[in-house]
Amino acid sequence: MPNLRPIRVLVAKPGLDGHDRGAKIIARALRDAGMEVIYTGIRQTPEMIVEAAIQEDVDAILMSILSGAHMALFPRVMELLKHNNVDDILVAAGGILPDEDVPAIKAMGIKGCFGPGTSTEEIIKFVRENIHPERLKTEV
Repeated sequence: MPNLRPIRVLVAKPGLDGHDRGAKIIARALRDAGMEVIYTGIRQTPEMIVEAAIQEDVDAILMSILSGAHMALFPRVMELLKHNNVDDILVAAGGILPDEDVPAIKAMGIKGCFGPGTSTEEIIKFVRENIHPERLKTEV
């Protein structure tokens, strides 16, 4: 049976949003669930997020945004991932995401959208269920 390494997750705060309590709660919950978590801190550009994701070889990017700039920042993150030939990283978003924007966000390739009140257990389950186990295999 192959060994599986821990899931590596980048938690990012794109844009000028300076509130990161929720992102820190998610990061801690993911870590407590056995995942390796890289938290980028606040005020990250799409370029910084994608560069960190590539350098850290993450399995997932979870972006948290409260500022309302998601429809400007999320497409740029997805464009940069595509430009760098990164098509196997799970991308999800949380924060203040108006219901009417969710279909467009998902059409960009962002698989999960989580609003206020989403339990950490739901996010952990989503990440675990959407990372392909092949990606986590290690050589013995």
